[in-house]
Amino acid sequence: MSDRICVGVIGGAFGVHGEARIKSFTAEPEAIADYAPLESEDGARSFELQITRPVKQGFAARLSGVRSKEDADALKGARLYVPRDRLPQLPDDEFYHADLIGLEVYDTGGVVLGRIKAVLNHGATDLLEVGRPGGSQTALLPFTREAVPTVDLTAGRIVADPPEGIFD
Repeated sequence: MSDRICVGVIGGAFGVHGEARIKSFTAEPEAIADYAPLESEDGARSFELQITRPVKQGFAARLSGVRSKEDADALKGARLYVPRDRLPQLPDDEFYHADLIGLEVYDTGGVVLGRIKAVLNHGATDLLEVGRPGGSQTALLPFTREAVPTVDLTAGRIVADPPEGIFD
């Protein structure tokens, strides 16, 4: 498990006065500000964050050290991280995406189906992108209790009972 968790990404400038567009990955999107200071992926920069208003697919925010539109645009795509210990403990049936990425996926008969490459959400439910062994093909597995009855972070694996046709 990673000692830092990605909680958001900078989408570039919002307006001309140094505000940045922030997309939050936290369960309560506006709570991203509560975890500040936020760090860049390499840990070289640290930002205080003040949300100024909601905007389409995120927030407009002021970041410490960002004073102009050009400063904000230069940070476009930068992921924002916090130390894991600053985040709340999750109930047993909830997981941070960072904890799922890299886990091996087995079917209910113990056959390896692949390894989780990413956790995606396009609205209805989370999808696990599973890289298939021995190739570049992936499969999208719904992250529901029916399709993924067991997540064992300690063993580094999940057991899946995928819907028909996903891993054919």
